[in-house]
Amino acid sequence: MPLPFLTADGVSDADDVGDEVLAHADDDHDRWRRPYRPGPWRVAIAAVLLLLSAFMLLATMIIAFAGGGWAGGGACLVAALAVLGSALQMLRVGVWVSRTGLRRVGFFVTRTIPWNEVGEIRTVQQPVRWLGLPRTVQGQALTVSARGVDEPPVLLTDHNADFLSRAEAFDRAADTVEAWAEEYRPVPA
Repeated sequence: MPLPFLTADGVSDADDVGDEVLAHADDDHDRWRRPYRPGPWRVAIAAVLLLLSAFMLLATMIIAFAGGGWAGGGACLVAALAVLGSALQMLRVGVWVSRTGLRRVGFFVTRTIPWNEVGEIRTVQQPVRWLGLPRTVQGQALTVSARGVDEPPVLLTDHNADFLSRAEAFDRAADTVEAWAEEYRPVPA
């Protein structure tokens, strides 16, 4: 007997909404939103980091209550907060869209491209990084050509932490980003 699950936005999965496009879930197109769900690899890595930070915070508390000194407790607290921040940033990594433009959030760098600077968004076959590691495999990548950029940056790949072994989800996300571009990119005169 499956039990219904209530999500954070108040939608029950018993309503069988299916895999609707999340970017068009409501009418507020001014908010930055990710047009796809974070993948299981990204969520699993973030969950492990959150668990690690919980143990580190527990160790900080033990050091503080055991009288281990401020230096040890402070160093452990700083390390735990760094791991916690890394886990949260890992969940933010990806492509975000709004009426303003296209935003590619990386772990250290975020780049926003206004829709009027976006030339073409297309899916190409090329070597892509596997789970963001240096190893490359042949796969699909969603690239964007923008004014002032020599090489088109890669927005999504079918081998990153969101789409590894989820080809249909990659295709839906690529189509959604392309649909946003078609909707908000100005028509060339």
